[in-house]
Amino acid sequence: MTSSSPFTKRTPVSFYLAQCADVDGMIADTGEALQATVIARPMALTGAFPEVLVEAIRTPHKLPTNNPNYKVEEANLLVLCNVNISAELTDEGLLVNIDVSQLSIPMEVDLTSRQLLKLSLVALRRTLEEYQRPQSEPLNVIVAITGTSENNASLLDLGVTFTLAEEP
Repeated sequence: MTSSSPFTKRTPVSFYLAQCADVDGMIADTGEALQATVIARPMALTGAFPEVLVEAIRTPHKLPTNNPNYKVEEANLLVLCNVNISAELTDEGLLVNIDVSQLSIPMEVDLTSRQLLKLSLVALRRTLEEYQRPQSEPLNVIVAITGTSENNASLLDLGVTFTLAEEP
């Protein structure tokens, strides 16, 4: 049974193209000032399942503008940098796969692969925390970084496991 519900998902967004600076709150989440941030974006989804929310993190995001001469066709860093994300709910918990096999950071995006993945993990956690708030059972989340090569194998250490429990 599926339902159509509005949810808020988080998206890692490049503000480099919009020439804005990092939001102060992100420094605490990533440990450094970046020309990127994680923003909340409402989205109507069919099926209120955590794996649907995880996959929604990678949906394209065109920044709205009031200037017809200034257009940002894409701001979602996962889309811009060809990083895929998928999830599957299993008996162990929610298995999240962040696939960097096609990772390619455009020249105009002033981020490292590690910074990009840290922002993606912040977006993932915030999205799932919102989902988990009304739930009665804890949600175990296992994040794996896959598709690494010899050049970016150090990204594997960003894989993480955490449990989201209902708020008291």
